[in-house]
Amino acid sequence: MQPVTVSIDVPQTPEQVYDFLDVMAHHERFTDHYLTDWRYSGPDRGKGSCATVTAALGGTKTEVTIEVVEVDAPRRIMERNVSAAGRRVAHGTYTIESLPDGGSRVAFTYSWVRAPLPDRLLAPVVRATMRRANRTVMQRLATELARHVAS
Repeated sequence: MQPVTVSIDVPQTPEQVYDFLDVMAHHERFTDHYLTDWRYSGPDRGKGSCATVTAALGGTKTEVTIEVVEVDAPRRIMERNVSAAGRRVAHGTYTIESLPDGGSRVAFTYSWVRAPLPDRLLAPVVRATMRRANRTVMQRLATELARHVAS
């Protein structure tokens, strides 16, 4: 399946964005419209930080384990997502770039490594659902970044 990428421009520096995204518990604040029941394990931040959540999208619920597998401060964080009893494996990658006039562009790419047959058969619908949910994530991330940096 083709990956889905969404992005948003924010006034915070790449370092501020990275510092916020690096803490797994912060993700609950901007994804709780479809990811609930957050349970954390591993370190609070960085490689190895992990959460197990319930994802509710497209009328279905599934448990997802999210683990940070690669970091490149302050430019990139890659998560490995496993769900559907291991039949769905994907990477969620945040990339953070400086903007010429200040601030940052934050992009999130969700790319499937392995997808169950129903996901593959309904790929256009699955991708549209993920794109819509993750656009909301980006908007909520911008709001939460502003709150975090202001405090």
